[in-house]
Amino acid sequence: MTMANPYRGEVDAILDGKRWTLCLTLGAIAELERAFQVEDMTALVERFAGGKLSARDATRIIGAGLRGAGHPIEDDQVSRMMADGGAVGFAGIVTELLVATFGTAEGEGADPS
Repeated sequence: MTMANPYRGEVDAILDGKRWTLCLTLGAIAELERAFQVEDMTALVERFAGGKLSARDATRIIGAGLRGAGHPIEDDQVSRMMADGGAVGFAGIVTELLVATFGTAEGEGADPS
């Protein structure tokens, strides 16, 4: 079983008792720009930095991350999955994925090389 490569912005998550790798590729980020109706990556980051996360947001972000990592899965399938810790577990997956992709205000995140 392969593990996520944090230097490529990948994270591992346990959903429905199975380990999945998630990655917000450029295509996945473009998908999120469309879904959240923002013009660019900066606006997307600003939206996420607001700290508000709906269940629909989490579904879209996790779904895009799964598809970005090559899993052929749709958002409606993601919405029926279970995560350890329930809603808090899903929020943790989203946070980890966003930090791996975009870093934090302190500059932490995936190595840009």
